[in-house]
Amino acid sequence: MPPVEELIGAAHVVVLPMRVKFRGILERETLLLKGPVGWGEFGAFPEYGDAEASRWLAAAIEAGWRGFPEPLRTSIPVNATVPAVPAAQVPEILARFGRVDAVKIKVAERGQTLDDDAARVDAVRAALPDAAIRVDANGGWDVPEAVEALTRLAGVGLEYAEQPAPDIEGLAEVRRRLRSAGIPVLIAADESVRKEDDPLKVARAGAADLIVVKVAPLGGVRRALSIVAQAGMPAVVSSALDTSVGIRAGLALAAALPELPYACGLGTVSLLAGDVTVDPLVADDGAIRLREAFADQGLLEQYAASSERREWWLARLRRAYAEIE
Repeated sequence: MPPVEELIGAAHVVVLPMRVKFRGILERETLLLKGPVGWGEFGAFPEYGDAEASRWLAAAIEAGWRGFPEPLRTSIPVNATVPAVPAAQVPEILARFGRVDAVKIKVAERGQTLDDDAARVDAVRAALPDAAIRVDANGGWDVPEAVEALTRLAGVGLEYAEQPAPDIEGLAEVRRRLRSAGIPVLIAADESVRKEDDPLKVARAGAADLIVVKVAPLGGVRRALSIVAQAGMPAVVSSALDTSVGIRAGLALAAALPELPYACGLGTVSLLAGDVTVDPLVADDGAIRLREAFADQGLLEQYAASSERREWWLARLRRAYAEIE
C-alpha cells in the first residue's frame, strides 16, 4: 500500500448536489484520490464504521495505485434507477436516463406504504411496457411483508427482488414461501453479501438466486471477481451512489466478469446534479461505454467541501487505513 501521508496528499473531498432525494440525502459527500495510475473514490457513507469503510478505501487504492484487470467487453448495459418518489414523478426520473431496457425501483421506504410502492411500479410499467423491472427493498420488509408485497408486485413481471428481507435467514424464507406459492420472483442478495463478514454465506445457505456486487463495499474489483467466482451464482454489478470515478471501478468489474447476464446498476450518476469529470459516465442508448474517468480540477474546486468536512474525511481515511494495516 502507499503510505497514508501519500493518500492524504492525494485527497480531494467534494459535496455534490443531487437531483432527487436518495437514501434520505440530497447531497453526496465523498473523497477522491489521485493515484499514479488513475483516480479512486473513497465514499463510504458517513454512518458506516471504520472497519466497513476500510473496504471502500482498499477499493480506492486499487483503482489509483494498481489499476483494473483486463476487460472482456467495452460496453456495459445499465438499468435506470427510480428512487422512492411519488408515482407522478416517475416519468421525469426516467427521462434522465434516456432509452433503457431495465429499471430498478426503490420500495419499502420508511414512512411509505405498499400502495405507494405499487403505484410507483405501475407507473414504470406504464412508461416502459417492455422493460425488465426489478425492485430493491434494502431489507425494509420482514418476511410476511416481503411475501405479501412481492405477491402483489409480481403482476408486472418482476425480473427479481433485491434484498426483500434484512438477513440471510429472511431471504431464504421469502424465497421458499414464494416458490411454494408459485410466485415467479427471483431473489437477489445485496446487503447480505456486502455487509457480511463472509460474503459467501448467501450462496451456502441457498438464500438467493443471484447476488448484487459492488466494488467499493467488497474491497475492490479483484476481490469482487473472486467472490462472484466462489459463489457460483449469476451476478449483477451495482454502484453506491458514486461519482463517475467510482462508476469507473464498477464498469471495470462488469467488464471483467466472465458472464454478465443482467443490466448493471451503474447509471446512478444521472441522479446527481453535479459530477467531478467533464465527461460523466452516464448511459447512452441503454449502456455505458468503458472509458477512463479523470476528475477535473475546476469541478473539484467548485464542489469542494468545507474545511471542517475535509478534516472529518481525512481523519476517517487515517482510521480506515489503520484497519487495512
